[in-house]
Order: sequence, then structure tokens, then C-alpha cells
Amino acid sequence: MAFARPYMKKHLLPSLIISFLFGCSADITNSTIDATLNHSGGQSMGDATSLYWFTDRLAIPLSAADYVVAGDYGWYQSNYRWEEGSVRELIREGEQLKGSQGLVPYTIHVRFNQQGEAVYQMYRLDGKVLPLKNDMLEQLQGEAVNVAEKTKQQEKEGMELIQGYWDGREFETCSGAEYHKLEFNQSLPSFVVDRLAGIDSFVAFVGRADGDSLVIEDLLMLSDDSQSCIARPQLLEN
Repeated sequence: MAFARPYMKKHLLPSLIISFLFGCSADITNSTIDATLNHSGGQSMGDATSLYWFTDRLAIPLSAADYVVAGDYGWYQSNYRWEEGSVRELIREGEQLKGSQGLVPYTIHVRFNQQGEAVYQMYRLDGKVLPLKNDMLEQLQGEAVNVAEKTKQQEKEGMELIQGYWDGREFETCSGAEYHKLEFNQSLPSFVVDRLAGIDSFVAFVGRADGDSLVIEDLLMLSDDSQSCIARPQLLEN
């Protein structure tokens, strides 16, 4: 028995090293699998201004949301949920223009099966329940995919959705970060430039940080500083 201890020591150290390495490998793998990534973006097209949010895990889409303002035609906010790579549920609420009545409230809730067929749908406009046509259902699915693709594309270009307040000298984002210069990569009307120079404003845009500056690629919203920051809509239960 006196010779057993050195023999055990020789085998104990390699065993501990192997266990340690396997433990590290498991931790790295699990943290990678569990990690979810949040992206944001937006775009302005004609009268419509859109703010986007998107979440994925290992490049697999999980959920998305949008907030869209379309001038006099109304506004809406939506949540989208994916399962096994396809859009499986969406909820939208907002207001839309209805003839001489002006803006009226509406709600859309749809669930899809794996084949993309609507197995549940509800469309309520100004208190009345109406059917959703197939082309509208396809449009809704396409809008969900567009949110995902647009935000991922903008992220690859180093851009994201940024919101905050500008007083002519300093920009404070909705998360509390401070910058001292705004740069524009798009031409702006003179009244927009004048407003930014002289009036405290809420600003939402797609852009990026560059040191102490913010570079604006696409100006989405510009209003007075009473406007609240726009949070990601939460219409679907987690």
C-alpha cells in the first residue's frame, strides 16, 4: 500500500485537467445556446415611418415588433412570434382612416400552422368583426419577415434604432448615453435643420455612434420634447 499513493497522484492530475476542460466546454456551449440577441432598426417610406425590433437565437427568429405611423392614414403597433422558423402568431392594434368617420380603432390577431395557414383569425374594425382575405394574411406574414430582414441588414451595416432628446448642444439617448454632435448622411429640408438648431426636440433615427457623435442615416421622427420614448410593443404574452 505504500506504493499506491504516487500511482494515484499521477492519474489524479490528468483526470482533474480533463474534467476541467469538459466543464469549460459545457459552460461555453450552454451559454451560446441560451443566448438571445436583440436587434432594432426602422425605415421611412413615403408617408409611413416604421420602428423595428427583432429577437433571434443562433440566427433562428423568435419574435419581432413594429411601431408604424402613416400620417393622416393612422398608426399601428404589432408583435410577431416565430416557431420552427415560420411566423406562427401576430397581434396588431391601432387606428386607420375610415372615410368621413376619420380614424377608427382596429385589432388583428392571427395564428398560423406550420404550413402558413391561418388556423385562427380575428379582425375587429370600429367594433365590428370582419373576415381577413388571403392577400391580407400574406401581407401580414410578409411584414413580419420584413422587420426581421431589415433589422438584420441594418445591423450588418453597423446601424440601429436610436431615440432621444436634442437641445442643440447635447443628445441624450433614451438609455441615458450622451453625445455632443449630430451628423447627417442624408439631405434634410431647411426647416428641419433650423428646428434642430433652435428647439429642444425628440428625435428617432436609424444610425450609429462614432465616438462623441451620432451619425444619422435615416431620420424617422422629429417632434417636440414632450414626446415620450417609444418602447418595444408588448401585445403577445411571453
